[in-house]
Amino acid sequence: MTDHGHSQQEIAARINAPPGRGVLRDVVYGGIDGSVTTFAIVAGVAGAGLSPFVIVALGLANVLADGFSMAAGNYSGTKAELDNIRRIRAIEERHINLYPKGERDEVREILAQKGLTGPVLDDATRAITTNRENWINLMIEGEYGLGSVDPHPMKAAVATFFAFLVAGMIPLLPFLLSVEHAFPVSAWMTMGVFFFIGAVKSRWSLARWWRSGLETLLIGGLAALIAYLVGSLFHP
Repeated sequence: MTDHGHSQQEIAARINAPPGRGVLRDVVYGGIDGSVTTFAIVAGVAGAGLSPFVIVALGLANVLADGFSMAAGNYSGTKAELDNIRRIRAIEERHINLYPKGERDEVREILAQKGLTGPVLDDATRAITTNRENWINLMIEGEYGLGSVDPHPMKAAVATFFAFLVAGMIPLLPFLLSVEHAFPVSAWMTMGVFFFIGAVKSRWSLARWWRSGLETLLIGGLAALIAYLVGSLFHP
């Protein structure tokens, strides 16, 4: 857990510029999926006994096409989330204009649920509803459960694509470099990527690094094993 300062200046700077959710989810999502899907192709094709050239061709096609597809999907999903926040913001703006008393009562209820009572509750409600932007932000958070920091669709898409690209290339490296016994080497390298992603992910959670690494390794390894077994069914 990262410590931060608590001077008045540090607090004001941090509160006035919240980072939002960041791109951690997008990087982890893209990295794991890049490793899993690419190695699934490698394992499936290897299980079917096809040539390394076919493995590389299909693997590269997956890294580029599926990586772009995931990035585009994440962009569209994040943009839809952003559009929904803007829609809700417009609704609250209209409601404040049409039903100001009812909206003030909603603010009062939100603050009451946070533990404010009596004159403090009255003063806080009055203070928030005198600033239209603060009023709307509180309603978005308290009534709809949404954050006041807007997501960034392009940033999410780029993070997803590059994480997918980097992690997805790992299973192909032994074949691109014509390493002897390329498939076992690819399997070990991919398992290492799974564990590494999980271990790094633990930095932003309460789980121990080795437990998070083993969890991700188990999920990715299971997907790879299924792909290999399916591919082996078509082995001549």
